[in-house]
Amino acid sequence: MWTEEQIDTYLKENLKEDRYNHVISVKETAVKLAEKYSVDVYKAKIAALCHDCAKNMSDNELLNMIKEHNINLDWISLKNLQITHGLVATIIMREKMGIEDIDILNAVKYHTTGRNNMSMLEKIIYLADIIEPLRGFNGVERLRKLALIDIDKAMIESLNSTIQYVVSKGELLHIDTVIARNCLVNDKL
Repeated sequence: MWTEEQIDTYLKENLKEDRYNHVISVKETAVKLAEKYSVDVYKAKIAALCHDCAKNMSDNELLNMIKEHNINLDWISLKNLQITHGLVATIIMREKMGIEDIDILNAVKYHTTGRNNMSMLEKIIYLADIIEPLRGFNGVERLRKLALIDIDKAMIESLNSTIQYVVSKGELLHIDTVIARNCLVNDKL
C-alpha cells in the first residue's frame, strides 16, 4: 500500500492546484472529525487524500475506466459521469496504490452521493468534502459547527441542502442521496 507521501506525489501530478489544495483541506477537516468521533485517523487521512484522485478525469476517461472494469452504471450516473469520480477513484486506489481496506474504499466511493447506513468514516469524508475551510457557500459555517456537535444532524442538513440545490438547478438527483437522507432521518425518529 502506498504511503501518504506517495499518494501526495500522485495527487500533485494528477490534480490541478486548486483541487489539490481542496484535498489537503479535506484531509485536515477529516482528521478533526475522526478525532472527535473516535474513528481511525489514518483511515480518514487516506480516504480524504484519495477522495478526488479521479476528479480531473474527463467524462470519456471515467467511462472508459468503468467499461474496462465491466461496471454497470445506473442511468443517472450515465447521464452525469462526474458523480462516478469516487467509484473510479476506488479503482485507482486498488490498482495503483494497493489500497484494499473496504472502509476506506467505501468512504471514497460514496462521498459524492452518500448511501444507506453510512459508516462513521463515510459520513466524515462526505462532510469533510463539503465543510472544509476553502468552501464558502451560504450556511457552511453552521454546518461546520454542527458537524462537531452531531454528525448525523449535520449530514441531514447537508443532504437536504444538496437535494434542494440539485432540484433548483433542474438537474438529476441520484437516488442514493435521497436514500442516505431518509435513512438518517429515520434513525433520528
